[in-house]
Amino acid sequence: MNAQQTIPDPLDELDDAHAAAAFRRLVRHLRHRHDAQNIDLMGLSGFCRNCLADWIVAAGAPLDKGAARELIHGMPADEWKSRYQTEATPEQMTRMKESVAKNAPGH
Repeated sequence: MNAQQTIPDPLDELDDAHAAAAFRRLVRHLRHRHDAQNIDLMGLSGFCRNCLADWIVAAGAPLDKGAARELIHGMPADEWKSRYQTEATPEQMTRMKESVAKNAPGH
């Protein structure tokens, strides 16, 4: 295999309807789990609710950043923050920075 060829990703073979259904289930799960703080999601996996919203916009959805975040949070992001977001600890910030540094380019 030369440098120009890439190995196919089986994920690209997943039907869009099934991928969309799984994505909606993930978003609804996160809407229910307000106890799962974005900072903790970032510290563990390098992405959070806001990243999902940003990815929707980057994929070409006709939404601005605020509308995309409202779609993911199920309410305006500022309202979600005031209701559910807690102050990040220094330890959470360190874990987040370390985790985000592991992300693939283009995250």
